[in-house]
Amino acid sequence: MSPSPRLFASPLARRLAAAAGIDLATLTGSGPHGRIVKADVEAAKAAPRPAPVAAPSAPVPAAPVPAAPTTGYTDLPLSPMRRTIARRLTEAKATIPHFYLTIDIEMDAILSLREQLNTRLAPDKLSVNDFILRGVALGLRAVPEANAAWAETAIRRFTDIDIAVAVATPEGLITPIVRQADRKGLGELSAEVKALAARARDGGLKPEEYQGGGFTISNLGMYGVREFAAIINPPQACILAVGAAEPRPIVKDGALAVATVMSVTLSVDHRTVDGATGARFLAAVKGLLEDPLRMML
Repeated sequence: MSPSPRLFASPLARRLAAAAGIDLATLTGSGPHGRIVKADVEAAKAAPRPAPVAAPSAPVPAAPVPAAPTTGYTDLPLSPMRRTIARRLTEAKATIPHFYLTIDIEMDAILSLREQLNTRLAPDKLSVNDFILRGVALGLRAVPEANAAWAETAIRRFTDIDIAVAVATPEGLITPIVRQADRKGLGELSAEVKALAARARDGGLKPEEYQGGGFTISNLGMYGVREFAAIINPPQACILAVGAAEPRPIVKDGALAVATVMSVTLSVDHRTVDGATGARFLAAVKGLLEDPLRMML
């Protein structure tokens, strides 16, 4: 490497340049033999100096994207039933215009009647769900417009009252069907539902036992769920979500009282059933369950 050329500058010019932060190499001397003198430094100080060019800043690193965890979870393979359930529920929620109607039903009369009947029916005891199934079946008989399905080019009104009852199994939710439910008494309904539910949990249902139906009941009351809204089981138009029967304060005859109240929510396909029709159906079910002797006729 060749040595840097020697700069000729007077001692005074050097001191002035150092004090002003001026690089002597940038100046042209006006003294003898190109020597840099005081006047050169003064001229440089008076001349406008270019703004320093900022060094390019280092790029700001992007926020790290959290990596998918590689431990601490288990992927469970999807069974054919679970895949079918997922596909149907996704289609139902995405394509059916749901609306929801909720009503409260006083259950004390049902619970009293059930207790009386079960003292005579042991060990084949009736459940609250048996009364609900009977009430829904007779409610559909009273309001047949709710016993329908969307058929793309028509509204299909069913002549038989076939009610699907949601049953939880290890593989997922399945809905065995009680055929002609309105023609069966409480004891027959109870025995049939128990048998269907047992076969459902064992994986022993035949296709004709869970395919079809015009209406579905889903009951989560036994788990303490107060109320919920269920997804419609296509092509059906309605599903009734049943909550827990629990003591609640009510106003009766202008006075505060306590009653056992159950909330039910009807999910409705608005293409098939209008709001007034859904309300009439719920009113019919409420009337039957609050006056259960009517269901015994």
